[in-house]
Amino acid sequence: MAWALLAVSLALLDSRQKIAFFIAFLAIIAGISTNVLTYPAIITLTVITILGVAHIYYKKHFVLSTVIEVVLVISGILLFIHYLPGFHNLKHLDKVQAGPLSAPFSMYFNFDKALLPFILLFCLPTLFTRKPVVNAPPHGWALLIAAIPALLWLATVLGGLSVELHLPSWFPAFVLANLFFVSLAEEALFRGYIQQKLSQWMNPYLALIITSLLFGAAHFASGGLMMAFATLAGLIYGVTWMWSGRLWVAVAFHFSLNLIHLLFFTYPIKSVVMH
Repeated sequence: MAWALLAVSLALLDSRQKIAFFIAFLAIIAGISTNVLTYPAIITLTVITILGVAHIYYKKHFVLSTVIEVVLVISGILLFIHYLPGFHNLKHLDKVQAGPLSAPFSMYFNFDKALLPFILLFCLPTLFTRKPVVNAPPHGWALLIAAIPALLWLATVLGGLSVELHLPSWFPAFVLANLFFVSLAEEALFRGYIQQKLSQWMNPYLALIITSLLFGAAHFASGGLMMAFATLAGLIYGVTWMWSGRLWVAVAFHFSLNLIHLLFFTYPIKSVVMH
């Protein structure tokens, strides 16, 4: 129940913010009742809520609002990397293989990471929607769409992936978790917040490159090839955000790449020991 409520609240966060926050509150209550959230998490979320309201209230006080925003963003990043205690995320899959050529992987429903868009919305009201930073060139969107399978093909040529078709029994759970608890959370941080903030301070293309490199660096635990792959994917998502000004468009590209990856290629990478 907690996960369904959390997904619904995230789906509504752009268009129905008051309803979304209320449903998120219900998700937290459900999480507490099922021990997904324990006392340290409750204290953390209470403090974050107070800071979020204070940031809105003191938005005309530059120094104070800036300090609160920094604390909120740091708190959000700590949630993003699962560093704050009290969150007992559900391990839905434990070292399963999408197919015989795929490496084993585990999948979590991450309550802490999924809360990041709420926190960043306190900091940046234009998190979901703003005027496009750059106008798309002719045929730009067609090329951007084509870049998704091209990137997966490149990863295959470089030996990171192999073609392997899947439709696993856990596909619906993957869609729920990857769309709302992975793609939306990551795009909210990297494109909605970091790239948007950097674009206010510097050339938008430089902001795009820096954000993409940071996105690649965030995948360091998966090795150099995955970092390079994530950096290139970050360029695609970043251009999508630049041209549309809409976070959900970047999320759609991010989720589409992950979905095509799962359905048609070894996921998350090919197994070292080929069967």
